[in-house]
Amino acid sequence: MAQAARFSCLQDWLDWQETLHPESIDLGLARVGKVADRLACRQPAPLVISVAGTNGKGSSVALLEAILLRAGYRVGAYTSPHLFNYNERVRLMGAAVEDSLLCDAFAHVDARRGDISLTYFEFGTLAALDIFSQQTLDIAILEVGLGGRLDAVNIVAADVALITTIGIDHTAWLGEDREAIAREKAGIMRAGRPVVCSDSDCPDAIEQEAQRVGAPLYRLGHEFRLIHSGRHWHWQGVQSSFRDLPVPALHGGHQLANAAGVMQVLELLDNSLPVDQNTRAAGLKWMSLPGRVQRISGSVEQVLDVSHNAQAAEALADALRLTPVAGRTHAVVGMMRDKEVAHFLTPLLDLVDVWYATGLSVDRAFAGDKLAGLIRDQVSGQSVHVCKMPSDALDCLRPAVKAGDRVLVCGSFHTVAEWSALNPMLN
Repeated sequence: MAQAARFSCLQDWLDWQETLHPESIDLGLARVGKVADRLACRQPAPLVISVAGTNGKGSSVALLEAILLRAGYRVGAYTSPHLFNYNERVRLMGAAVEDSLLCDAFAHVDARRGDISLTYFEFGTLAALDIFSQQTLDIAILEVGLGGRLDAVNIVAADVALITTIGIDHTAWLGEDREAIAREKAGIMRAGRPVVCSDSDCPDAIEQEAQRVGAPLYRLGHEFRLIHSGRHWHWQGVQSSFRDLPVPALHGGHQLANAAGVMQVLELLDNSLPVDQNTRAAGLKWMSLPGRVQRISGSVEQVLDVSHNAQAAEALADALRLTPVAGRTHAVVGMMRDKEVAHFLTPLLDLVDVWYATGLSVDRAFAGDKLAGLIRDQVSGQSVHVCKMPSDALDCLRPAVKAGDRVLVCGSFHTVAEWSALNPMLN
């Protein structure tokens, strides 16, 4: 007799998963690998791309997904974290899966795990792989959650690995410097299978690991290149080249590096999933991803960005400098307690006039007063307001902003999500 599902409601499943394992992060492949074998989901599609890195993972997945869908292929994409709804993490043909499909997958994982304890992320990863395995896909694109070598996504052997930019983040689990972090990210490589690095300053550890594993390595600025020319750019690979490609729809010069890495991945898959230049151009031009230098126009412009580490803040700062505003910039910042606040703030200091330090609805976040103290330690001559929640920041902002000002919201996925839920009108 089949085991009855533990829950029928998606939120009940998610709440329970958060309590299942004694640690929220417990890196390692032994437990999740055993359950994956019982589910027979280690090959979720005929072809798999795995994407690791500190920054640029979500953008690269979205670019790959947009281009391959426009080429007519059946695509599954798994990403994390989500911005608004959990369903965003698992997409089929560009659309978030329905609650019922997730609940069925969770029940399947639960029935097969036996007494094996799983983290929230591991449970969700297995469910995504199970869903993809039940579909008739051409390709699955999997975003690595944390690191690479010991991340649950790494139970799948990718046909092509993509490593985006490497910065300092999650040091408690990955290491204190770029080389140590890069070595963990490089754990997604497989012998004889190509790996693409879209970091223009490819760490030595990635080159060393590729050589050790026997994975052909393609590096931005070496095996493939980009040339930016106004509203267009050119890409040159080992076997092909494309001229006059449109600049990616996502704002920020750093997106060109992400796009160049995506072009190299597509070249490596060309024998199996060919994509012509017009299709590549259309994907670049029309793809979208909320919370990545997302601009909301109006007399008071809003810029929403999920950046939460120094490297991402530098990219955000570069994007802001490209489009200066006549008035003042007000920054609403909410961050998790494990982040290096000072390092994150440094690239933004000369671009912000007024700061609003806010707490968030998650336990892992700084309280507004604590974060405000850390901001005050870095700034001079700038106002720093203490806000309990983003709604308080909005109340504080409304009488302060004027036409021509800009409101920047950043520091965490949660900050952008909670701000967006307010649907603020600042015109």
